[in-house]
Amino acid sequence: LERQGVGKKVAADMFGLALRSYQLKVQRLQESASQGGTTLWAAVRDFVEERGPVTRANILARFARDDEASVGGILNDLVESGLVYRAGRGAESVFRAMSRDELAALAGGDSDGARAALVWLAVCRDGPLGLEAAAQSTGLGLEDVGAAIARLVDAGRVRREASTAGEVFSADHCLIPLGDDAGFEAALLDHHQTVLNAIAAKIASGARASSADDAIGGSTYSFELWPGHPEESAVVGLLKRLRAEVASVWDRTRAHNALAARAENGRYNVSFYLGQWVRRDDEEKQAK
Repeated sequence: LERQGVGKKVAADMFGLALRSYQLKVQRLQESASQGGTTLWAAVRDFVEERGPVTRANILARFARDDEASVGGILNDLVESGLVYRAGRGAESVFRAMSRDELAALAGGDSDGARAALVWLAVCRDGPLGLEAAAQSTGLGLEDVGAAIARLVDAGRVRREASTAGEVFSADHCLIPLGDDAGFEAALLDHHQTVLNAIAAKIASGARASSADDAIGGSTYSFELWPGHPEESAVVGLLKRLRAEVASVWDRTRAHNALAARAENGRYNVSFYLGQWVRRDDEEKQAK
C-alpha cells in the first residue's frame, strides 16, 4: 500500500489500527537487526522454539538490537495466536513454543462444519488444489482436510478431478448459507479478502478518482438518521434489498453456467461485496 502512494495514517485506518500500532506491526515483519536474513517475527518464533522454555529477559537480550516494543508485541501475537505458551509475568515470564501435537489437538476442537467451510472456500478461491495444497492453504492437517473434502464431494459442492500432478479438487462457487454458524469463519475470511483485494486492485491500477462505469472499486455512504425520519426504512433496509438483488443475479448466472459451454479463453471472475454497519448514539458514548 505504501509503495502505491498510500500514506501510513490512511493504511493504518484501513486495517482499523492506530498509527503507532500499525507502525509496530510493520516493524515486526521487517528484517531483524539482531539476526539478518529473516523477519523479526520469524526470528523470535524460531528462538523460542529452539531455546524454550526461555524467559522474556533472555529473549529481549537476544534481540537487543531490535525495538523492544516490537519484540514484546511479537511475543503477545504468538501467545494470542496459540503458537507459544506463556507462564508468569514481567521480565521473568517464561515462553515455550507449542508442539505440533499440541497445535493439532487445539485445531481438532473445531467443528466438522467449520473445517468443511474453510476447505470449501480455499478450493473455490485457489483451486484446483491437491490435499497437501489445501492443507497448507487452510492450516488444517491432511486427515482433517481429507475428511472435509470427502464431505464436500459427497454434497456436490466440490469436484474431484485428475491432473498430471495427481488428484485435485475444485469448486465453481462457495455459498455459505444465511444462518449457517459452521460457515461463519469462512464467510468472514471471504468478506475480508474481497474488500482488501478490491482496494489493492484499485490502488494498483493507478486510479485516484472514481467514474460512473468503474468495474473495480467501492463506495461508502454514511446516513444520519433518527426515529421517524422519512428515509429511515429505506436506509436501514439497504442491506436486505441489495442482498436480495445480488442473490438473484448470482442464481441466474449460476443456472446459465451450469448449462453453457464455458469459453476457453478470456474468462474472469467478479467478486462483489456489500456490508452495512449501524451505530447508535448510546453505543458511541460507551465507546468514548
